[in-house]
Amino acid sequence: MPEPSGEHRPLPLAGRARATCRHRCGDQCAGPPPNPSDAPHFGDVLRAVLDRRGLLKAGAVVGTSIAVLPALPGREARAAPGLDFTPIRPSTADAVVVPDGYRQDVVIRWGDPVLPGAPQFDPDAQTPEAQAAQFGYNNDFCALLPLSGHLDLMVNNHEYTSEEFLFRGYDPAHPTEEQVRIAWAAHGMSVVVLDRRGAPRPVPHRLNRRITLHTEFEVRGPAAGSDLLKTPADPTGTRVLGTMNNCSGGVTPWGTVLSGEENFHFYFAGADRITDPETTRRLGRYGIRGGASDRGWERFDSRWDLARQPNEPNRFGWVVEVDPYDPGSTPVKHTALGRLKHEGATVRIADDGRVVAYTGDDERFEYLYRFVSDGRVKRGGSRHARRHNMALLDSGTLSVARFTGDSPPAELDGSGTLPADGEFDGTGEWIPLAHGDVSFVPGMSAEEVHVFTRLAADAVGATRMDRPEDVQPHPRTGRVYCALTNNRRRDPAEVDEANPRAANKHGQVLELDDDHTGTAFRWNLLLVCGDPNDPSTYFGGFDKSQVSPISCPDNLAFDRHGNLWITTDGNALGANDGLYAVPLDGPQRGRVMQFLSVPRGAEACGPVIDDDLVLVSAQHPGEVDGADADHPASHWPDGGNSLPRPAVVAVRRR
Repeated sequence: MPEPSGEHRPLPLAGRARATCRHRCGDQCAGPPPNPSDAPHFGDVLRAVLDRRGLLKAGAVVGTSIAVLPALPGREARAAPGLDFTPIRPSTADAVVVPDGYRQDVVIRWGDPVLPGAPQFDPDAQTPEAQAAQFGYNNDFCALLPLSGHLDLMVNNHEYTSEEFLFRGYDPAHPTEEQVRIAWAAHGMSVVVLDRRGAPRPVPHRLNRRITLHTEFEVRGPAAGSDLLKTPADPTGTRVLGTMNNCSGGVTPWGTVLSGEENFHFYFAGADRITDPETTRRLGRYGIRGGASDRGWERFDSRWDLARQPNEPNRFGWVVEVDPYDPGSTPVKHTALGRLKHEGATVRIADDGRVVAYTGDDERFEYLYRFVSDGRVKRGGSRHARRHNMALLDSGTLSVARFTGDSPPAELDGSGTLPADGEFDGTGEWIPLAHGDVSFVPGMSAEEVHVFTRLAADAVGATRMDRPEDVQPHPRTGRVYCALTNNRRRDPAEVDEANPRAANKHGQVLELDDDHTGTAFRWNLLLVCGDPNDPSTYFGGFDKSQVSPISCPDNLAFDRHGNLWITTDGNALGANDGLYAVPLDGPQRGRVMQFLSVPRGAEACGPVIDDDLVLVSAQHPGEVDGADADHPASHWPDGGNSLPRPAVVAVRRR
């Protein structure tokens, strides 16, 4: 095979622009992690276990173990099915780069019309009304659903706004009410019908829809109506205006879209004026602290001021469900899946017909969760079956993961060196937190578990992970994959076999063999990311001289051949973020191949891998230090002197 693109050499840290860190997550990595728990680390747990045989005899293993098949030394690898492209070189260009033989097209960009009557985009003539009818800002998750003939439905999240890149002359100390209202309209989600003939393009259609911070959501599940969710605007605790910081998501078997509300914490002001110590503790566990907010929304709506409406943050941090086939439907916030900083949520139907949803809490030292429904899926596409299935996420058991490695603690020194058995692996258990109105956490009611899920997971000793982001069950094998993006704050004394590197700047990809409804699983690390020449990296046992360097895995997807596709966020190897593919079985297992690179300053997210089409969201292009709308560092995708615009890109074979 031709040498994968780029030289394998250590590169300077790229990191994220300060503006990206500030606007997306309130620069949470600059401060102490909000998880102060002393949950046991791997070494502490392992000392209580005799040996791996003891674990096996104790019945801690479910299903078959995951085989690692290394490549033969000195053999040139042949392409796995579905991956017959030549990997591209890591890029720093202000462009989307794809392999030879492929073409790219911009599908839709920030400000393009979505609803009838929406004006064409003019960066100097923005209004809240126009933005509410146009494609929102910083698109992240992307879903593609069938409609009819050559038409498909595309659903996109709009995670956050970077105001100095939206508005020329923006003054962060004095945002105008007009600018704030435009930002409210730029958040949320878009539903757009695409014509798939040739290059995909949006078309006017009755199903096109914008969801913003003024769209009404229904609260369902065990915490609906809780006093913890009631506000002056919603004394019932069952209706919420809007969704925000929507990161990744998933498509359900019944044709709806799940979206995860992630970094909601820094939108709120006034935490320093809260006098109740329990409220302060709960807010702090979600990273909510300090005085004025960065965006200043509290100046124009009291819901963002905690001193006036202390329950408002409790109404965000949920998994939301949207029916893209019914533009008049009310989206739902599902409290049974817990409140945290959801990267997303993905669903698999278990063998017994119950629905299993996996979700990661995207922050350093946070946890991996699983929800198992009480009800079972009704087969078929009837209205009755669909209504039944859309209620499955309202009732079930919420659990959190605890991981145990099978190597002696002395073999885990924080360097990432493989233990003597040649892989990072072990067993794990799902610890139940709550089921309906029954809590399994001492000292917490069921509604407290669902509203303050992080505190519940702390209490039961869940394993603190390196930023659990997208979690995807394999559509055929059922194995579950989780992207652990990075954690530079992990101390050598805090490493465990699932998180084996101190000051982890490149992240890893976790593989679980889970039966989906039991309490135990086996796990191993498929990838320990970084420069292949770095001894601390691992590529599923594959020959590291034949892989593309990869750093900071984020979103995951599968193609019909069963290959895993990975987007990255914050490439710490000095190149732009991108999209990568890796086979999971056979002699190609672990062979990472870079397929695409996004423009300078952008993040690659939301991949959709279809037979003849790949969709990728290029989020926050041009967000580099020193740049803003008055001094753009990128002119992608329109070129010339244009402002950079987040967009969806389609890639097809020529």
